[in-house]
Amino acid sequence: MKLNKWMMRVVTYGLLGIMFFVCSIPTYAWTYNIQWGDSLYTLSRRFGTEVDTLKAVNQLPGDQIWAGGKLWIPDAPQQAQTKATTRAQKVNDGDLYLLARLINGEARGESFTGQVAVGAVILNRVKSGKFPNTIAGNIYKAGEFESVANGQIWQPLTSSAVKAAKAALSGWDPSGGALYFYNPAKITNPYNWIWSRTVINRIGRHVFAL
Repeated sequence: MKLNKWMMRVVTYGLLGIMFFVCSIPTYAWTYNIQWGDSLYTLSRRFGTEVDTLKAVNQLPGDQIWAGGKLWIPDAPQQAQTKATTRAQKVNDGDLYLLARLINGEARGESFTGQVAVGAVILNRVKSGKFPNTIAGNIYKAGEFESVANGQIWQPLTSSAVKAAKAALSGWDPSGGALYFYNPAKITNPYNWIWSRTVINRIGRHVFAL
């Protein structure tokens, strides 16, 4: 009888401990693959969080991070996200979500870095002087994007695409300044004009070019 009571206490306290542990773990939005040149400071500015927060949630003993590793990126408070989004370029919510929809339509299934790169291409076009000077003007330019033509741009919007749009708007450009992106596996014509563009980067299934 005493043994049974002792076992019940062990099980009860064990369950309470597990519940406390689970409830105390913050909800993390996604993981980030660390790139060459990244630092905790630049990542904290890019994603609207704090260096100390990144160190705490990733249990880092110091400020060093290494390319090829992974970081948990916690959801930033809305105020910090808004600040990060508008730091480099002020846009309205319509532009933000339209950019996110283009990313969702063109790069759904790509890595987060690949999604940001697609968004950066649109912003590079806006600034280039060679394309329309608005996000909407570039996205809706006739014949430019497959997802606009086939309606994939209106698929349910993912939180990853929204975060990627905010990261691109904050100034992150993994494409390296590209004005074009394409999936070479989908281009069967050997005389397509896109082959003449200078390739500067490859991320996932996309090639980025000037």
